[in-house]
Amino acid sequence: MSLSLNQKTINRASLAEAVDACARAGIEAIGVWREPLADVGVERGAKLVRDAGLRVSSLCRGGFFTAADRAANRDDNRRAVDEAAALGTDTLVLVVGGLPTGSRDLAGARGRVAEGVAELAMYAGDAGVRLALEPMHPIYCADRGVLSTLDQALELAAAFPVEQVGVAVDTFHVWWDPRVLAAIARAGDRIAAYQVCDWILPLPPDTLLARGLPGDGYIDFRTLGAAVSDAGYRGDVEVEVFHADVWAAPFDDVVAEVVRRYREHVAP
Repeated sequence: MSLSLNQKTINRASLAEAVDACARAGIEAIGVWREPLADVGVERGAKLVRDAGLRVSSLCRGGFFTAADRAANRDDNRRAVDEAAALGTDTLVLVVGGLPTGSRDLAGARGRVAEGVAELAMYAGDAGVRLALEPMHPIYCADRGVLSTLDQALELAAAFPVEQVGVAVDTFHVWWDPRVLAAIARAGDRIAAYQVCDWILPLPPDTLLARGLPGDGYIDFRTLGAAVSDAGYRGDVEVEVFHADVWAAPFDDVVAEVVRRYREHVAP
């Protein structure tokens, strides 16, 4: 398990700037987001990463299976799989989607997610890419993720071969769950990605931007990290922070602080 910088942590950076910042800091892996990748094109993006000597720990993101236009959603998710394969990563993180506009049918939304994963799983597996279902904190259930616990994600993943569908363990989303340690142990080789950031208070008005750097809040990274390691995960550990102040700071300053916080609070 080694440090990866999720690109969202320096959100204003282009892919080239993020890659350069990682290389200067000695970080060997980067979690890429599709929007900045689209700005440069997949072929050039892959070359930027490769020429810098980095690996791509994951591509964010696919999913949103509850979108109104199912055909467009299917096509976009297949493009996301193709992009992941072109970048040389075997992990596509899925934010599965919230309730459809105007709906209160939570069970129906979860059914739509299961259908979407089933449509995509074989395509992804054939491309050498694993879908990483990311359970999200319940505050995001309505708009982003109707899978709220790691157990829910594992129940869905269990219907598919392990090389097709796994789970993403994100400390921000799972730390509160009284069953999380048992769920991590149960996950075993289904763990496709491990992402870390802290739960901070007070929560900002936009709760999407509520993620702090490790050490700023309340999460016990040592216990969660040990559980992930004991489950057999040996991949990269992405630091993924959504916070206005972090995003506003100079890239190299943020990356240096990420390295320091990782060593102090997260590293095995």
